[in-house]
Amino acid sequence: MLDVLKTLSGLVKPKKGSKRTVPAVKTSTPQKPQTVPVPLVLDVSLAQAQAKEIVLEAKDEALRIRREAEDELRRKTEELKRREGEVDRLQKEHITKLEHVAHLTRDEGRQQILSALKDQLQEEMAREIREAQDRAKEESGEKAREILVDAMRHGATDYVAEFTVSIIKVTDEEMKGRIIGKEGRNIRAFETATGVDVDLDEEGVIRLSCFDPVRREIARVSLERLLRDGRVQPGRIEEVVVQVKGEIERIMFEEGQKLCHALGVYNLPAPVVALLGRFKYRFSYGQNMIAHTLEETKIGIALAQEVGADVNIVRLGCLLHDIGKVATDGEGSHVELGVQILKKYNIPSRVIDCVAQHHEDTPFNSIEAVLVYIADAISGSRPGARYENYDAYVKRLKDLEEIAKGHEGVREAFAFQAGRELRVVVDPGRVDDSTATIMASQLKSEIEKKLTYPGQIKITVVRELRATEIAK
Repeated sequence: MLDVLKTLSGLVKPKKGSKRTVPAVKTSTPQKPQTVPVPLVLDVSLAQAQAKEIVLEAKDEALRIRREAEDELRRKTEELKRREGEVDRLQKEHITKLEHVAHLTRDEGRQQILSALKDQLQEEMAREIREAQDRAKEESGEKAREILVDAMRHGATDYVAEFTVSIIKVTDEEMKGRIIGKEGRNIRAFETATGVDVDLDEEGVIRLSCFDPVRREIARVSLERLLRDGRVQPGRIEEVVVQVKGEIERIMFEEGQKLCHALGVYNLPAPVVALLGRFKYRFSYGQNMIAHTLEETKIGIALAQEVGADVNIVRLGCLLHDIGKVATDGEGSHVELGVQILKKYNIPSRVIDCVAQHHEDTPFNSIEAVLVYIADAISGSRPGARYENYDAYVKRLKDLEEIAKGHEGVREAFAFQAGRELRVVVDPGRVDDSTATIMASQLKSEIEKKLTYPGQIKITVVRELRATEIAK
């Protein structure tokens, strides 16, 4: 624009030294012509007018070019759409022809392609799965051994099991006479107060026999105390037994607390803690229950931490899994009794499931239950953990006595010599000599039919008639 103005200005700019001649107005008196300079304002106005015309022409040209471009774009867009429609039409016609030739619809063709692809992918997936399984088998054995060894290392315990001694040694055989008392009244009072059977047949020792290990321990401590005191009489016996029973109950509760605290368990109901304390005098297959519980729980905790399970559920499940073995009442297996006890004291259901499933009586429903089962198996099956099947031994003795007591007229029944001898005491007023002989034969047949046992069992039926008179 500036160049245009300069050009226009140059066109109208007068030459240097020249003057424009303007005609003079004619008058009556002739005058000489005068030269007048042209004002610069007229030159600028002319240039501005011409510049505006040029700008307007340029705008008009730009609008024309824009309209032509928009028309061209619109035309090409319409042409593109027309061609897209033509392509779609041709594609549909092509698909229709293919469907006609292949005798398949489009969906059917797609389904066949997907099916073939799926089969191919399944084969590849199956191959990868087999390879992964092979690798897992190679690595899992070593990893499992590492986990179990580490868990057993955590389960190591320095607890020394105290065996319940059922044999009391005596240096003086005359002490046995004091224990028996006049007409056996002392020994009867002792057996009644403690619930155990006293055997004085073997020289130098006194044997205490009872299925309940706690009763046997109360009897052992009470008898030792009576022998030291020297005063053996019914009144003193009852007094000592009551004292010892209270002491044993206190000891068991403290042992239950120690066991819980050693494993990081607090605030269990007091009756449950007291039952756990009975583990101190309870043995399973020769393995002390407190030692077994400590070991098993530590193993279970280590396994739970390793696999990411709920450690607290495993901890409680291991601690309480055998509580049914020390139940004081109820019927059923120790698993069933344990579940009943835990339900009674509102223990969490997940813990109860671990107890109910630790012998696979019911299917596992959690990883925690499986870990409790594994920990129990590791603790019980390791070399040296259990040295004899005492549970089976006690059960055989109990079964022998129960069979004998099931006969009419039987007063008492005692199994001796690890179940190799059975003595049956009958009421002489109800059973005569011939009936006693028949009873021995019946017991022989019944035991052979109902029980499985090694060696032989000697059966003795005792019928004793005592006549007592008092002279005044």
